[in-house]
Amino acid sequence: MYQHFDIDSFIKKHITHRKESLFAADLEHFKSAMEKAIKGKSILVIGGAGTIGSSFIKTLLKYKPGKLVVVDINENALTELVRDCRSRKDISLPEDFKSYPVNFGDKVFTKIFMQDAPFDIVANFAAHKHVRSEKDIYSIEAMIENNVLKAKVLLDLLVQNPPKHFFCVSTDKAANPVSIMGASKKLMEEVILAYSSVIPITTARFANVAFSNGSLLAGFLERMLKKQPLSSPNNVKRFFVSPDESGEICLMACVLGNSGDIYFPKLNEDQMVNFGDIGLNFIKENGFEPQVWNTEEDAKENVGEALKNNKYPILLFGSDTSGEKLYEEFYTDTEELDMEKYSSLGIIKNSPKRTKDELDQIIIQLENLFTNKVKKKDIINLLNILLPGFHHIETGTNLDQKM
Repeated sequence: MYQHFDIDSFIKKHITHRKESLFAADLEHFKSAMEKAIKGKSILVIGGAGTIGSSFIKTLLKYKPGKLVVVDINENALTELVRDCRSRKDISLPEDFKSYPVNFGDKVFTKIFMQDAPFDIVANFAAHKHVRSEKDIYSIEAMIENNVLKAKVLLDLLVQNPPKHFFCVSTDKAANPVSIMGASKKLMEEVILAYSSVIPITTARFANVAFSNGSLLAGFLERMLKKQPLSSPNNVKRFFVSPDESGEICLMACVLGNSGDIYFPKLNEDQMVNFGDIGLNFIKENGFEPQVWNTEEDAKENVGEALKNNKYPILLFGSDTSGEKLYEEFYTDTEELDMEKYSSLGIIKNSPKRTKDELDQIIIQLENLFTNKVKKKDIINLLNILLPGFHHIETGTNLDQKM
């Protein structure tokens, strides 16, 4: 099943509707600057085995860095990253290459960093990125610790051996956040930008990455492989970039941006795609006729009969997930934009920056909160204080309650 399915072709045809990278012109225009910043340089990538981190690395390798150190807690994904890079004809790993299956928040990471520092470039992709993570109090605590508290610990470590470029990935959901995940990434932005006068720091907010690990679209592949029904909201639209494009925007932001810059892709509202439409097209591209159901029970019960008739069941529903926006945005009305430097990228400039004392107080408040037995509403109340623009959407429903 889907043995002839080409993910890259499907993304171009049904999701991004782009035959070449959105950033192709800018990559060509700034090619010499990219080569100067990367060729022969020493680079550390944290969270490098995920979809975005690995795409960043594969883009990076085209510019021939001299040293590459990759850290990721996912040992299996890290192994596959190395195998993938070693098996490709278009890129090669530098002779000085190391990979470590460790968490960047662990003490052993500090040993690794101090052994291999200084680095010219440090890029951090280790983050909780899913709205799903706000389903319970423990997942929320782990998410805020990873996205906010550990980010500050990392920065304090970097101050000892400052890189020429530091990049930490953000998300479009940090703009006018309505989920705890989005709020945590907005706080992450404020944490790293507080250091932007000490270390050259940039970040990027960008669209959903098509077929990224753990995404709904990656789930389509798993469901069809296991002959299980697809499930998708039919009232949620998103901007999309391909995995390759996600690595390209992060690399450009990393080495071309000025400290404090927040990058985002220039995409128009009419380029958003409905998840339900993607699901229907996915079924058709795999040689089946979609069979739409309104309940999980019906969709599951009718898989066998549908397959006999070359049909494939899909559940389409209206999203009611806590923290879920029905649309996507990259910036707010109050943020200052530079839309002239790049043909495909915009930049948020001069974002307000917290002082070190303000930042320390935020960290203390978060740490104190988690020393007690807290409820989700307690965290939301604190986030409302720390981020006045935060407006959480609470429905009482989370993604663990759906197929």
